[in-house]
Amino acid sequence: MYMSNSVNMGDKFGQVKVIVVQGRRLVIRDFKSSDPYVILKLGNQTAKTKVINSCLNPVWNEEFHFSISEHAQVLKLQVFDKDHFKADDKMGNAHLSLQPLVASARLRKILGVTAEGTTLRKVIPESDNCLAADSSINWVNGEVVQDVWLRLCDVDSGDIELKIKLIDLPSAAPSK
Repeated sequence: MYMSNSVNMGDKFGQVKVIVVQGRRLVIRDFKSSDPYVILKLGNQTAKTKVINSCLNPVWNEEFHFSISEHAQVLKLQVFDKDHFKADDKMGNAHLSLQPLVASARLRKILGVTAEGTTLRKVIPESDNCLAADSSINWVNGEVVQDVWLRLCDVDSGDIELKIKLIDLPSAAPSK
């Protein structure tokens, strides 16, 4: 796992945990298969999953932590096919706005939501996200969590499943 982290700590707003769960129906880039890996970017931070050899439906289950600021709230990902003798082949890209997740966490604190499994917000596929289907933001085990399937762009097929958890969000005191 590769992680480059260079956020100005003065701009730090909180942390987000991104779990790259799996891919499905990825495109073939080698003779009969591909050797995919994912690069995640949030602001100027970068992380990379391991390579899964000869697989079009890889399972990674790899966890990464990113610092977030008020200004770096679009998570970008790129999928590549690892090649040994030439440049790695592109297998698609996607992006997801983290603004709905952050807004849901703030709303949960302001309203004092504590009921396990509460759905805080539903996010639908739009131009600012690459969602393959509707995604709910929920309060689960004391965390604000969003499970998403992202449709890869610039390729014929491919989706990536992520689980995103917001952690260390500064307190927002309820107004009385």
